[in-house]
Parts: sequence; C-alpha cells; structure tokens
Amino acid sequence: MSQPTALDWGKVLRIASENAAARGLADRHTTIVGDAFEVDFGGSYDLVLLTNFLHHFDPLTCESLLAKAHAALKEGGRAVTLEFVPNDDRISPPTPALFAMTMLVTTPSGDAYTFGELEAMAAAAGFSRSELHPLEPTFQSGVISYK
Repeated sequence: MSQPTALDWGKVLRIASENAAARGLADRHTTIVGDAFEVDFGGSYDLVLLTNFLHHFDPLTCESLLAKAHAALKEGGRAVTLEFVPNDDRISPPTPALFAMTMLVTTPSGDAYTFGELEAMAAAAGFSRSELHPLEPTFQSGVISYK
C-alpha cells in the first residue's frame, strides 16, 4: 500500500499529524520537516504534489524545485502542481490574471504562470511531457508532469 509523505514546516506538519490522528490515520503517513529547497525528499515516489507553491518563485527557482521532484519520483511517476493558470494572453480568465497581479505586488519574484511557462519549467527539470487540467468550478488548474 502506498503511504503519503508530507513535507512542510514543523508547525504545519504538527497540525496535519493531529488531524490524521483524530481520524485514526496516524500510522498511514510520514512527514519530512523543513524547507522544500533544502531538505532531501527521499525517493521512489509515485506522485509528488506541489500545491499552490510555484507561484511564489521565479522560473529558475521553480525549475530547481521541479528537478528535485523529478529526482524523487520512480520511473513513470508524476508531479502534479495546483496553480492559478492564466491563458497565454495573461489577462484571462479574470481570476488567474488578477492573481498574477497579486503575486507581482506581494512577492519578490512570483507570478501566476501560463501553462506554456509551467510546461517549459517542467521540461527543463527533466519531465517528458505535461498536461493541463482545469479544475472547474474552481479557478485553479492541475498540471500533471510525467517522468
């Protein structure tokens, strides 16, 4: 049976572990405490989830994180990113476009990346292909990248 491993800061993981224990799932997950850019991910995962994370960083930083995810996946594994993904015109749909502005004014170098930009980052990190999956009725999309 596959078992999830969560990587985050200690305070976040304590809450996640408390929630798992409250639901009788304490023995079904492991944790890695630390900064995703600094700690070892371990390896041979089927799936790596990067949820609402890449938009905080510039493309080269995103590529480095995606490369770590790629290295942690077993052959045939996938990385799934959850993001607000604007169209190529960068002004539609309105919510992802507005989110790009939010990243512009609230982060040193973040952005809401288009699918083409996310696909290029994943390719630079070693992924063979990526697919865009709008998650309606939300304003977010999943990008699945294949090792």
